[in-house]
Amino acid sequence: MNMKLKIAFIQLSSGTDLNENLAKGKSACIEAKEKGADIALFPEMWSDGYELPQDETELKKLAIRKDSEFINEFKALAAELEMAIGITLLEEHEPAPLNSVVFFDRTGKEILHYSKVQICAFADEKVLCGGDDFYVADLDFGRGTIKFGSMICFDREFPESARILMLKGAELILAPNACPMEINRLSALRTRAYENMVAVATCNYPKGHPDCNGRSTLFDGVPWLRGEPGNRDMCVFEAPGEPGVYVAELDVDQLRQHRSNDIMGDKYRRPEKYGILSDVNVKGVIGGEFVHW
Repeated sequence: MNMKLKIAFIQLSSGTDLNENLAKGKSACIEAKEKGADIALFPEMWSDGYELPQDETELKKLAIRKDSEFINEFKALAAELEMAIGITLLEEHEPAPLNSVVFFDRTGKEILHYSKVQICAFADEKVLCGGDDFYVADLDFGRGTIKFGSMICFDREFPESARILMLKGAELILAPNACPMEINRLSALRTRAYENMVAVATCNYPKGHPDCNGRSTLFDGVPWLRGEPGNRDMCVFEAPGEPGVYVAELDVDQLRQHRSNDIMGDKYRRPEKYGILSDVNVKGVIGGEFVHW
């Protein structure tokens, strides 16, 4: 029998304050466990519902510490439920807050802490600091272990985000989100899964939450099966727009078989040709000429 990882998408609208978000989030995790989930994933910045005041004082009032009571409640709940939890927050940080996610395994141990690298500095997130790096960790879900990493919303639009996670060994990318999931953004997720031979699970806020529309997804990273004709749809789950706690299964063994047999990922890369990607002095001009400053 194939090893399956059950991922719960907490596709709910947030409450009006931190205490309501704590209560609503804990209740959703309990529901996820009752539905058989191995891990529960929240949408982006659940601690304040992706509220981003542009006033520095008001913004910092909403930011919380990674070791705050709010986060520690989910740490304790993960151990109580014996279910991993990926909880998101506006994280206290100087000189400005971070957009972060903390993952606890089924024993309540913190296994990964990631802050969004590619912040939306062209919009409300210009008041935030960006994260420093991409990380991977082992998630032991009882029936096996899978190596995973995270990217948050706009990180998805940069091939480098998923590529770095793949090179660090990630098989699964867990992605909190807060934006309208339409064909182009969904296509970006599909592409990240395809080109890196990784599964990508994205949790969004539902319809009714400002500028969001649900449609949380799981792309399993397997575009075809060895020995079988034709292609298959890597989107093995897409939630509707309505709020809910949705659970989808990732066939881990099938993904690993594909990764061992196919040509994508790091199989035929030529990094000696990609020097321009790491040259901080090189910039491209959209609609114009390539420029080397």
